[in-house]
Amino acid sequence: MISVIIPTHNDERRLVPTLACLVSGAADGLIIEAMIADGGSQDGTEAVADVAGCRFLVGPVDRGARLAAASGMARAPWLMFIRPGVVLDEGWIREVHGFLEMVTRRQETDRRAAAFALGVDDYGLAAKAGLAGAQLAFLLGRGADPHQGLLLSRNHYQALGGHRPGMDSERALSRRLGRRRLTTLRCRATRIGG
Repeated sequence: MISVIIPTHNDERRLVPTLACLVSGAADGLIIEAMIADGGSQDGTEAVADVAGCRFLVGPVDRGARLAAASGMARAPWLMFIRPGVVLDEGWIREVHGFLEMVTRRQETDRRAAAFALGVDDYGLAAKAGLAGAQLAFLLGRGADPHQGLLLSRNHYQALGGHRPGMDSERALSRRLGRRRLTTLRCRATRIGG
């Protein structure tokens, strides 16, 4: 059902916990493939991807261009973009199944997308301020934080023009979606280790 696409560049250590949290989705049959869209890593990123059974695609340094290229090779009708170093709460599979069932029932598969709620891996004031800032940016129409991940149908992705080259490609895609067409799931996506 879902092709997971993870953009990497020297992310060997950050990739491990992200792939670990996705294993249950593959065992459930929800994830049919995980694709690593790499920008020329010089560390063990490729070895981690190989051990995990991921498709490893080397592309341009530009993250947006890599994500667009990888999405063009995806086999599933749904795409999930997630950053390395992000882990999903335990109930994420149930949340995603619920979202997919809802949009299918309402015939909105090519009009709606989902992002996970943004989590923080700290108890300090700075972490809480960063979370509040990300929420405010979303409410002001600046797009979801890229660490929230993004789930949308491949048809919808293509209709939006996909990721475009540039530093802000992930937020730009979120802005093109718009707040009203982006569902925030209850399950959190938390960037660990800062």
